[in-house]
Amino acid sequence: MSATNSIPETHRYVHVDPQDKSLSIETGPTPEPGPDEVLIKVHAAGLNRADLLQRAGLYPPPEDASPIMGLEVAGEVLTIGDKVTNWQPGDKICALTHGGGYSDCALAPVGQCLPIPPGFSFAQAAALPEALLTVWHNIFQRAKLQPGERVLIHGGASGIGTLGIQMSRALGSEVYTTAGSDEKCEALQAMGAQLAINYKTDDFETVLKEQGLKDQINVILDMAGGDFIQKNINVAAPEGRIVYIAFIRGFAANVNFAPLLIKRLTLTGSTLRTQSFAQKTVMVEEILENIYPHLESGAIKPVVDREFELEQVADAHDYMQSGAHMGKIILRTQEQLG
Repeated sequence: MSATNSIPETHRYVHVDPQDKSLSIETGPTPEPGPDEVLIKVHAAGLNRADLLQRAGLYPPPEDASPIMGLEVAGEVLTIGDKVTNWQPGDKICALTHGGGYSDCALAPVGQCLPIPPGFSFAQAAALPEALLTVWHNIFQRAKLQPGERVLIHGGASGIGTLGIQMSRALGSEVYTTAGSDEKCEALQAMGAQLAINYKTDDFETVLKEQGLKDQINVILDMAGGDFIQKNINVAAPEGRIVYIAFIRGFAANVNFAPLLIKRLTLTGSTLRTQSFAQKTVMVEEILENIYPHLESGAIKPVVDREFELEQVADAHDYMQSGAHMGKIILRTQEQLG
């Protein structure tokens, strides 16, 4: 194991009270990396809706995962496992963790670690891993979005949505999106969306039909579900691919599946956390090849809405729950490497 001289014996982390679900800062032993893991001094951690579900007891972590919330971090390498050869202590890094991100020190499987693009802050870097892998896996691996095709991304103002719009544009697709306010829609169009629809005031199916896009959307990324399910089927193009990553508007819907047969549609879905380290390693490798050049050139840039100190984690959760944010919400630690 290779390490710096400044590994703390203990670290702070966010604890969830099992009874009332309140949050507090606790102290415990600093974790030690396994052979294929990296220990990261966390400077920033990204919030995800999965964290809110885990806190509520609705999305328990896998048995081999850390019980601490937090799925993505950015910081500096403190120490590496015996089999790690491509990172060294002191390297600046961002990573998809196997839990444990809401802390001063977090472990990450080496295959889920990424370099911080030049010029990126720790906060910007912490906004990358979860959204990058989610967008890449669902839009490009599962739905196989091709240059010149049209993609509809629901929840465009989310961390996943804002990065998905930019990634799809950078790789040559025409992007449509939905968001919950006119201000967010204007910002998403400025970001590169061909059209952003305020789903609170307009029916996206009707708007797309008025734009001559009935049966013209090749790929749909949906985190809404509910009443959007039928509308997605209705606007999808022949051979269209619809991918579900959440069902914020509900898991149940009364659906007419006849267009599924007529248009030969593919409906699929996934969660990132349940996939193997090997699968995520492939995602990382493909992202480094296909997306990192656009991050390094500045063509793709994560949107950071607000930053909270680790002690303000409850406020950060409340802010995410409100839905007012545009892009990612970030937790930052006050401690720095000595």
